[in-house]
This record gives sequence, C-alpha cells and structure tokens, in this order.
Amino acid sequence: MAIRVQTEDFDVSKEVADLRANSPQVGAVVTFIGTVRDMNDGASVAEMELEHYPGMTEKALQNIVEQAKSRWPIFDALVIHRIGPLLPLEQIVLVAVTSAHRGEAFSACEFIIDYLKTEAPFWKKEQTPDGARWVDARESDDTALTKWHGEGPL
Repeated sequence: MAIRVQTEDFDVSKEVADLRANSPQVGAVVTFIGTVRDMNDGASVAEMELEHYPGMTEKALQNIVEQAKSRWPIFDALVIHRIGPLLPLEQIVLVAVTSAHRGEAFSACEFIIDYLKTEAPFWKKEQTPDGARWVDARESDDTALTKWHGEGPL
C-alpha cells in the first residue's frame, strides 16, 4: 500500500505498472483519476488550490485503504493526491487497486474514493470570476457513503 500527497503530477501508466510489477496473481487493476473541472456550481473555475493537514491527511488515507483491505481480498492499493494550485484538466487524485478479480477491485476502489472525498482532511479553494471561494462538502459525497454502511468494519 502506498499513500502519497504531493504537488507534482503523476504518470498513471507508470504508477499502474509499478503497482502490478512482479505480481502474477493480479487479475484485475481498477483505477480512478479525478481531474479539475472548468465549471463548478454554475461558475467558471480558473484554478483550484488544494490544502491539507500534513501527517493527519496521510494517516486518514492509510486508514481508508486499510479498511478497504479488511473488506475485500485486494492485493495492493495506491492513493496519490495532489495539493497546491491546479488548473482545469490537471489530475488531482489517483486511486488504483489490484486483486484477483474485477468485482473486488471495483468495490474497493469506489470505497476508497468515496471515503477519501469525505474523511480525508483536504480543503479546496476555487478561483472564479467573482473571486476566490472555498468549496463546501457535497451532499452527494455524504450520500455515497451510505451504501457502505453495514458491510463490515469501519
């Protein structure tokens, strides 16, 4: 399991190749890549800046991945989350999961990103034509968590 919070961009192909290197038991690799949109809540977004709480963020991400590993028979997982100023089209986050079968990999990957969106201490500030604004948590992200309740430890 690898957790990285960084300002630098990442190469998805390289990260996935590294994740599955020397792992002949892997039958499925599922990835999620989050990117910066140019519109949010009806406003044009010129830039998004992500801040985090060092140490606490990595610990929260590690806990989320460990919970996924306790729920599904996955072999490995990788979470890379960028911080700092980002422009539309730039990559924000990569979640990659390996397992023997696709079902477990899809479920674990979705679980990790759902919990990352609500439980990891990141803060987003957008630059819009009306000035800077902090992005509030989305109700849809909280709703996404409800499907995981009652499916093992949390």
